[in-house]
Amino acid sequence: MSEHSELDEESLGIDDRHVKVAAVQPSNMNMSNEDSVKPLAVRWLCVLAFVVGIVTGLGAIVFRALIGLVHNVLFLGQFSFTYDTGHFTPAAPWGALVILVPVIGGIGVTWIVTKFAPEAKGHGVPEVMDAIYYKSGAIRPVVALAKSISSALAIGSGAAVGREGPIIQIGSALGSTFGQFIRMTAGQRITLVAAGAGAGIAATFNTPIGGVLFATELMMPEISVNTFLPVAIATGTATFVGRLFFGAAPAFFVPVHLGAIPNEPSSAFTFVLYALLGAITGIAAALLIRSLHWAEDAFERIPNPYLRHGLGMLIVGSMMYALWLTASHYYVEGVGYATIQATLYGQLSGGAFLLLLALCKTIATSVSLGSGSSGGVFSPSLFIGATLGASFSALITAIVPGAPVSAPAFAMVGMGAMVGGGTGAAMTAVAMIFEMTRDYDIVLPMIIAVAFSLGARRMFSRESIYTLKLVRRGHPIPNALHANMFMVRSASSVMETDVLVLDETTLFHDGLTKSDQPVFRHIVVTREREIVGVLRINTGLRRALSQSIASITLGALAQTNFIVVGESDVAFDVITRMWKQRAVMAVVVGHGKGHALPRVLGVIAKEHIADSVASSVKIFPG
Repeated sequence: MSEHSELDEESLGIDDRHVKVAAVQPSNMNMSNEDSVKPLAVRWLCVLAFVVGIVTGLGAIVFRALIGLVHNVLFLGQFSFTYDTGHFTPAAPWGALVILVPVIGGIGVTWIVTKFAPEAKGHGVPEVMDAIYYKSGAIRPVVALAKSISSALAIGSGAAVGREGPIIQIGSALGSTFGQFIRMTAGQRITLVAAGAGAGIAATFNTPIGGVLFATELMMPEISVNTFLPVAIATGTATFVGRLFFGAAPAFFVPVHLGAIPNEPSSAFTFVLYALLGAITGIAAALLIRSLHWAEDAFERIPNPYLRHGLGMLIVGSMMYALWLTASHYYVEGVGYATIQATLYGQLSGGAFLLLLALCKTIATSVSLGSGSSGGVFSPSLFIGATLGASFSALITAIVPGAPVSAPAFAMVGMGAMVGGGTGAAMTAVAMIFEMTRDYDIVLPMIIAVAFSLGARRMFSRESIYTLKLVRRGHPIPNALHANMFMVRSASSVMETDVLVLDETTLFHDGLTKSDQPVFRHIVVTREREIVGVLRINTGLRRALSQSIASITLGALAQTNFIVVGESDVAFDVITRMWKQRAVMAVVVGHGKGHALPRVLGVIAKEHIADSVASSVKIFPG
């Protein structure tokens, strides 16, 4: 059981043995129509993933063009799609009225979200995870269009959100649409959803490795060749399409001589500082997670969605203009890549000022998303991590003059640590920052900082910025993915050997006298030595039938929905056959010597499978 499930039980006062229930019978559960769907051939699933990659790559191009158009029209009064997020936005001709620009965009976002797709509100990734784990990968096709327009309005008008969350949701919606129009299993549709998510983030940041890791680390409930191949194909294809339009340059440029961790004895001190920075960013990630949900709770008290979001965007607009008056740039508006780039090149100095920017971005992002904006949290996390890392470097330099620290290196490590700590995707964070900067020397300190950040964040917030929203909704996501280690166990190691083999004419009462077991016993019922049924005897059935109907036979009680398996059959095959044939029990037989008839060695019931699962999971509790 996951940690949040334990917390839920404690809060509800549930006791293991004393539970009062209402006098209402549960309704019958209908079997899913998808149980009879045949899986699509892997080669065709890969073809679909290839198409998803192309469409998602093109979608990322159109999405970025829409952001540029909205930004140029609302901030500069120019009709143009060209927008380089790596450069600061020049002064708007509206003067102080620039405060209203985010409000105008917010009104459009609210109208789209309320009229067409409520799922488009927020940072997108939780909705994709919810669809994967609770909706069999089904996402409405309209979400892709609604998310594109609403997020372009939000980012282009200055909301402090990122563009990766929207393109992840857009790519996932495209993959889900293919999976719904073409007949396939729910697992294959989920694979296409994950492929679309990985393709979206790869095309946005030009990070194919990071895209694959993001999909496998956060989106895929199961990882195998059949699921990895489509994700890798979609991600690689989307990256190629994105590079045709955006070029192959990294998302951020870093100084040539970065000096991340020099090969000298003094590097031990620098190594410790990176670990300390990781812990600090972990605390900052927990603060971002909590502040985001505090803002959501606060704004939910305003019933009118237009008033709610308009007020939030007015706060963000006021912060933008205040920063312009005091520091000559809007800083917190949009994705914030210009600030990140300036920090990496050391163009922003002053530890206190950088710390102020980190705090301002945290507030602006929380207010933007909490009031109802549409955008991601990845880019804001990069912003906060970069400014925190550079601020920490300035503090160390002030305390220990001449310390072997590099402000750009600490800014880069802060970026990865903040993303890894906040999202819980540690491997994704390390790989993506490396791909976004193309500096291999940063990998070693990045690994250490991300590990410490993730550990520190979990001390203050057990859930990540993606999963906490779902937990609050009552849709918890597993904290860890477990390999089905019990699936490779043989039937003989899973079975229960407390079994009697009796003829169908045996009276039930006589069968009970053959055993002294007080709890239960499994009986394999035969007719002329051929297995014809199975019976599980528990205490209640034993008492009821032994006292009321003494003449009833085992054949009249036996269940005929069983299967026969060999002792060397693996658990995976046994479970698959039981599920397909709706069997309540599997009888395990072993071949006799020579021409002797097979012997019944034991049985496998559903509770034995559950015990095997629990015994394998407890090795890695998560």
